[in-house]
Amino acid sequence: MNVSKQVILRVYLIYFLVFGLLLSVAVKSCSIVVDGREGIFSASSDKLQYRTATVTPRRGEILDANASPLVTSVAFYDVYMDPMTVETTIWNDNIAALAKALANEFRDKTEREYYTYLTNARKKGNRYLLIRKKVTNDTRRKLRTFPIFELGRFKGGIIDHQATIVRKRPHDELLRRTLGYVKITNSDTSRVGLEGAFDSYLAGQPGEIMQQRISNSWKPTGSVIRESKDGYDLLTSIDKDIQEVAHNELENQLKSKGGRYGCAIVMDVKTGFVKAMVNLQKAEDGKYYESYNHAIGTREVPGSTFKLAALMAALEDGKISLTDTVNAVGKYTFFNQSLTDAKEWGYGKITIKEAFEVSSNVIAKVIFNAYKSQPERFLERIEQFGLMDKTNVSLSGERPPYFPKPGTPEWWGGSLAWLSIGYESQLTPLQLLAFYNAVANNGTYVQPQFVRQVRSGTKVVESFEPVVLKEKICSDQTLQAMRSCLEGVMINGTGKNLKSTYFTTAGKTGTAQIANKNLGYGKKGEKKHIASFAGYFPADDPIYSCIVVIAAPTDDIYGASVSGTVFSAIANKVYATSLKYHKAINEAAPKNTIPVVLDGNRFELNQVLNTFEINKEIRGNQDWVNAKRSNNAVVVKDREIDKLYVPNVVGMGLKDALYLLESTGLRVSASGIGSVRTQSIQSGTVVESGKLIKIELRP
Repeated sequence: MNVSKQVILRVYLIYFLVFGLLLSVAVKSCSIVVDGREGIFSASSDKLQYRTATVTPRRGEILDANASPLVTSVAFYDVYMDPMTVETTIWNDNIAALAKALANEFRDKTEREYYTYLTNARKKGNRYLLIRKKVTNDTRRKLRTFPIFELGRFKGGIIDHQATIVRKRPHDELLRRTLGYVKITNSDTSRVGLEGAFDSYLAGQPGEIMQQRISNSWKPTGSVIRESKDGYDLLTSIDKDIQEVAHNELENQLKSKGGRYGCAIVMDVKTGFVKAMVNLQKAEDGKYYESYNHAIGTREVPGSTFKLAALMAALEDGKISLTDTVNAVGKYTFFNQSLTDAKEWGYGKITIKEAFEVSSNVIAKVIFNAYKSQPERFLERIEQFGLMDKTNVSLSGERPPYFPKPGTPEWWGGSLAWLSIGYESQLTPLQLLAFYNAVANNGTYVQPQFVRQVRSGTKVVESFEPVVLKEKICSDQTLQAMRSCLEGVMINGTGKNLKSTYFTTAGKTGTAQIANKNLGYGKKGEKKHIASFAGYFPADDPIYSCIVVIAAPTDDIYGASVSGTVFSAIANKVYATSLKYHKAINEAAPKNTIPVVLDGNRFELNQVLNTFEINKEIRGNQDWVNAKRSNNAVVVKDREIDKLYVPNVVGMGLKDALYLLESTGLRVSASGIGSVRTQSIQSGTVVESGKLIKIELRP
């Protein structure tokens, strides 16, 4: 071997030694760590770091019975751009148009400023340029139609990824506590209401994407490891319109009568599906909010609403007849403890049915005499009616009913008498309503429910059918007798002022003192009461059952005037707005019949008359008119309105009356339904801006 070959071999040997050394160093400095969450790759002085990140799925919507959203999820997206992926020709031809589109969309920069912002980023080699944070999905989709961006991630440089999902309630306080929430902390997860009860359906399944560390922050690479799966939607039984009626009526009554809290529930008689549930509690600021679900979580003495169960038990056992005569003297003593009637001197000799209708506590004497030797039998009947069991409603937090038992420290000689009129026992409003609903439902006790279907888009994943807990709570004979009693309450008794003009209702009032922990029922003047009303409508063919409970009202205490008026208002408004109650006009009325027409706006009135092809005589040209029926037409005449003077709104509907009065600067308080019958400030009086005017509407 000559010298030149030796030199070449030595050079190669040195080269391979150096290469091997470098390779060894590189292998030591290059590593991929895979732990299911994060991988890191480093080469020479540059480091590329990757990790997997969780993609939160879109939580399912909660819909009312008509598929109107009660709770929805709004996704927000962060939008970036990688200018370096765009070909030069495409960039030069379209960058001005992109700058113009962005300026028109966001209006935070001028077209020229956006042009400079984008071109400077490309010159600097910026591969992750912020365009906009937290845009809605609609805006995100719109951005994808812009010049350059329309080419997509790899040619148009647009990088958009979900940043946050915000849970929204379109109707604010409406049904807030029943809808509930899921709250996750380091130590626990709180599941409340429908959100909590159906969390496994609503939550969906998270996905995973790959992220890359760029400039001390993690950016998505566009690689999807596992797609996220959005949550299912819940189609509830809640009717938003009925919910709004119940909420507004209860809130207005609480503001008027006072009260620590109030709740109202409306339920479909045949199925047990809840159509509305309102829970309002007074806060420190004096306003009422949906802060606790009293309907299922608060149990109180049911008061006189429990007399229905007491008489049912005695009828089932053949111990009484509703035609039996009793002497309602006004005061009834058991073991040195007395019960009194609302009417101080009692009602004299009346039948048991009449005693129920006027809510006399002589019923305590009737039940005590009937069961004093066998109180266990009375309680067995109460259990038969379903009143000793939880409804096992899907929402968490339902408290079990409470009844004292013979032989326990809570039982005393007068317990039977006190139980019969709704004291010493405790029930939640929903438990009591479920019992009344069974009476309306021909004795079939159905479980209260809130969700009809679980859906994925339009596909039904799961359906919930009515659940019958008791086929028959009592005999048909007892049922018929007690339903006649409930109707009698509304015709002859404590609910007679709550009658509807259009349909019959059935129900029972309740007024009970609330015990103050260990201090008893308080001294006179310090007593707190719970006012309740439970019933159903229409009485002859029940569609809805309803209960209203108001605790510790300060202005009035009686079940009829405090809670019964809310029940009546709910029933009337549900009746007025439900097509199921009404026949079509062309079926119910003969042709050429001239209907009753309210005074109001000329244009709107004329539209209605034209739509239904009703004969009319139009006189004058003013915007506001009086409308009267003649033999063969509706006669429309001018109604003079001057904003300096209080207008005459008698005969108008609520909407027109409100518009006219408020347009003059008056504040309006309205009560009742139908057309305006009275106004507290006489028409023609000079308007005092800001003054309150009260109007009363009647059918």
